[in-house]
Amino acid sequence: MCDVIEWRRRLPAFGVSAAQRDVCRRFAVEPSPPGQRTTVGFALSRPRELEPLNALRHPIVGDSNGWFVWRGAAIPQDDDTFFAPLHVEHLEEHTAELVPYLALPPGWGVVLAPAYEDVWYDETLVNVEVKTARFLATLDLPAPDDLPR
Repeated sequence: MCDVIEWRRRLPAFGVSAAQRDVCRRFAVEPSPPGQRTTVGFALSRPRELEPLNALRHPIVGDSNGWFVWRGAAIPQDDDTFFAPLHVEHLEEHTAELVPYLALPPGWGVVLAPAYEDVWYDETLVNVEVKTARFLATLDLPAPDDLPR
């Protein structure tokens, strides 16, 4: 028993908010929150007022927590720079409405707009080769505390 307690003490305190627990409970899944200092693929080039907000969670690879987030229509197929790495700690500054959904495990997708929510599981999100996530895992990003505000 002491070994289990010691092991738990060494784990980083990621935490799952009450709102994230509620979302996971609604969809009958165990929470899988993104780790601290992990990255999200985020389309910073899209304006904040553009709708809807889209998010897909692919498998966790390296420093990427698997989330890819963008606003508006489809992802351009010919733009390899559409997603930029963003530390999860800064995601709330860009998309506070998505934070309650971040503990959904890989394979889940979310579309949000005023008075609209669509949340689903798609096995192909888990079983696909994730080139962008592998790219994000190779980046040497500064720690969130080192970034200018």
